[in-house]
Amino acid sequence: MPAPKLDTQIKPSLTLKRRFAAPAEKVYAAWTDPAQLMRWFGPDSGPVHDAETDVRVGGRFSVSFSTEDGERHNVSGEYKEVVPNEKLAFTWQWITMPERQSYVIVTIKRDGDGCILTLHHEQFFDEAARDGHEAGWKGTLEKLARVVE
Repeated sequence: MPAPKLDTQIKPSLTLKRRFAAPAEKVYAAWTDPAQLMRWFGPDSGPVHDAETDVRVGGRFSVSFSTEDGERHNVSGEYKEVVPNEKLAFTWQWITMPERQSYVIVTIKRDGDGCILTLHHEQFFDEAARDGHEAGWKGTLEKLARVVE
């Protein structure tokens, strides 16, 4: 019997860090409360149409938003790790490309009167997907800062 093939290809990833002048609890709530997600999610000033969260291991989330150019985007995933006010780890899947599932880890560490958020997104299909997400996440974190600070 032949040995199973292992996927040894290293897939692209990205890591972003940002300090927020807001308590960890407030930043965590912005990621987990649908009403708050509606205020900041997405890379630019386009609207968020819907946000749902079931924040528990095995629970799911979904967010639907449009970018400034009017293009609608729908993303969903499953929570794999939940540590209130400290960590969220979840799968990331665009409705239009379900075969390209990736993985996001958000950690929040207290830092004086604020906190430092580290966003690690891994297992991208290719560098182009990573680069697009990097630009998107930078804009998204900029919007998050305006909501929580």
